[in-house]
Amino acid sequence: MPAEVVEPRAGVDMGRVVVRIVVENVEDRRRAERGEIDGCEVRRIEVDAQVDSGATFLCMPPSLIDRLGLPFNRMRTSRSVLGDASLPIHGGARVIVHDRECDEEVMALPEGRQVLLGQIPLERLDFWIDLTNHRLVGNPEHDGQWMAEVL
Repeated sequence: MPAEVVEPRAGVDMGRVVVRIVVENVEDRRRAERGEIDGCEVRRIEVDAQVDSGATFLCMPPSLIDRLGLPFNRMRTSRSVLGDASLPIHGGARVIVHDRECDEEVMALPEGRQVLLGQIPLERLDFWIDLTNHRLVGNPEHDGQWMAEVL
């Protein structure tokens, strides 16, 4: 089944780095790989995400988390311009950006907020933010190749 496409809201992309991502329910995907369900049954969405190195997690509104069927893990204190708040963390998301993918936790944002691609998935996917050209690029320290460092 193709990813459900979630259209961006008007005006949210101006002057920001925005990237199209696919988010899947990782348990659905594993079940499909084992032949327990058909690949078209994997819950997935395709959405524009604002790249935000100030955010820690992949952040999504609850309606998208519910569509993906991601399980609740715990509450986590979060700091924002509006002050501290306790927000839910859900597990079991596979994030696909360009040709790279990783499994991540998802922090729930208030409904109506734009999806944010935060620092942890950016580091795991080995992307850097090219602010001049408003895009993600492979880490220049790795010649743009997807690489993990173990020092």
